Amino acid sequence: MINNKEKKFMSAVVYLHNDENQIEDFLTTVLEVFEKNYDKYEIILVDDASSDNTVRKVHDIAEKSTGGVITVVNMSFFQGLEKSMNAGVDLAIGDFVYEFDTVEIDYDPKLIMDIYYKAQEGFDIVAISNKNEKLSSKLFYYVFNLNNKNKIVTQTFSIISRRAINRVKSNTLTIPYRKAVYQNSGLATSVIFYNSTNNNIKNITDQKSLRFDNAITSIILYTNHAYKFAMFLAILMMLLTFLGVIYSIIVYSIGKPIEGYTTTMLVMTSSFCVLFALISIVIKYADIILNLMYKKQSYLIKSVDKLSNRGDL
Repeated sequence: MINNKEKKFMSAVVYLHNDENQIEDFLTTVLEVFEKNYDKYEIILVDDASSDNTVRKVHDIAEKSTGGVITVVNMSFFQGLEKSMNAGVDLAIGDFVYEFDTVEIDYDPKLIMDIYYKAQEGFDIVAISNKNEKLSSKLFYYVFNLNNKNKIVTQTFSIISRRAINRVKSNTLTIPYRKAVYQNSGLATSVIFYNSTNNNIKNITDQKSLRFDNAITSIILYTNHAYKFAMFLAILMMLLTFLGVIYSIIVYSIGKPIEGYTTTMLVMTSSFCVLFALISIVIKYADIILNLMYKKQSYLIKSVDKLSNRGDL
């Protein structure tokens, strides 16, 4: 019997957090697609400290699986989407790596292979993007892409070549925001858009505070918006200072000295407000640089469990 399966070793990294109601359908679908199309593969499921039966269900499914390797990475505590996915990608050994940020399936499963075939056309990074973005996502990507030549979009899942992963790791000690890092890698990228089949899909399970912090960090690291804002404040301060000098000269010339200190206090207060705003930006920059330069490991793993292992791998 002729084996027409793809010979490249494939990896899939999947983010999990309290997904007991969705994991069975998702994992069954992915296993079916992979088993049908790939000769050798691994699926790495990163559990971000789930408090429900997500991991138990993964074990149950793995016991019935006859396909590739299924690995569960247990994070030490809740660390968010980006750090958890980085932990999974670091363990992946595939020629190509699928990255699933959520186990919600609101797309045609055939897109799992479509994205691979697109990568075979010469693209190192290919993403699947929902055309119906949430308002918060639209706002973030609008700000991020403003005057930015490397545009990014919301992604449901993506496929990354080993070359892209190696390049990113060689250029960056830690990866605070994968999409931005991949987009700035200099390699060929592509996006496949789709219409969601489920408009009630839940948000990716990540704390709002972490999502907000990641958004601010990404905008500062991968755009020049913070720099432009700081320059705007600096120029505004210089203009106010210049106007203050002109005002003082005029008052002195017409012989009407200032009787109170209201204007002086107003200028001083405004000046200090701008100064503190600039200091805040500098502090944020320093914090990011410190973390990127001196934190060798940005995530903590509790344990790694191999649930199935095919003999011919």
